Amino acid sequence: MTAATSVAPEAPSADTGPKPLTAGDRPRVAQFFVYLFVTVPTLAVIAAVPFAWGWGLGWVDVGLAAVFYVISGVGVTVGFHRHFTHGSFKAKRGLRAALAIAGMTSLQGPVITWVADHRRHHAYSDRDGDPHSPWRFGSSPAALAKGFWYAHMGWLFERAFTNEDRFAPDLRKDSALVRLNSLFVLWTALSLVLPAVLGGLLTWSWWGALTAFFWAGLVRVALLHHITWSVNSICHMIGERPFKSRDKAANFWPLAIVSFGESWHNSHHADPTCARHGVLRGQLDISARTIWAFEKLGWAWKVRWPNEKRLARIAVTEHKG
Repeated sequence: MTAATSVAPEAPSADTGPKPLTAGDRPRVAQFFVYLFVTVPTLAVIAAVPFAWGWGLGWVDVGLAAVFYVISGVGVTVGFHRHFTHGSFKAKRGLRAALAIAGMTSLQGPVITWVADHRRHHAYSDRDGDPHSPWRFGSSPAALAKGFWYAHMGWLFERAFTNEDRFAPDLRKDSALVRLNSLFVLWTALSLVLPAVLGGLLTWSWWGALTAFFWAGLVRVALLHHITWSVNSICHMIGERPFKSRDKAANFWPLAIVSFGESWHNSHHADPTCARHGVLRGQLDISARTIWAFEKLGWAWKVRWPNEKRLARIAVTEHKG
């Protein structure tokens, strides 16, 4: 199975052919918030070390940050990625809504926008049209340094946005999902406010609310951002490639736990609709285990698990680093 099979079919126009890749530029207000959501959490990470040294890092902050990291992270990996983008499993309406909301608490954009970008990435992976390939400027050391920056976060500052009518027409027809998508600002606010409220209540202090907002809000968002972006950048540059894919996607084991299994990226690009990315022995995939739990609870079905036939079809005879 090739990466392109996970992309919604193009809907040709009688007059102009396939719909264009992009659909105009973001409004200036929306572009401002992109800069805000990308830069402010990153600045919080930079401030984290002196902040922890000067004022400390409490267990309430650590606990809240871990809980919200898992919720928003699983929302992205299980929800945005494996369910909405690739259809790796079917989900009950309640779970579908919960995954969409959880993913949007990551501040990585509305669910339909995220899915359109990612389906476009698979359709043109590491070729012209890929929104965030690190190879877009060439393969020299200077070009790869520039490409790494672009793939990691530079592409987010581009104003042109992916055409959702071309890459996510199925999601745009889902009225319930469209309503949730339109409330992205609300989910963003809750993602930052709820940690502060809980921190204040658990410590019964304004200081506890402030530190929880900083650690479980801003720093947590930034860490998840950079882990997600590292899959776009690092996992298309270095790592092992035990499976056949038409691009440079690679498995990079150091990110496996913190990315909830997303860094088994070569496996994923070789078989995009598979619900498990860590398909080889010893490859921990927390997202796949979460989907397994949903299946056992009856909340998910038609899960596309790997099997010998699927693995044999994509395997290569030797590993490449």
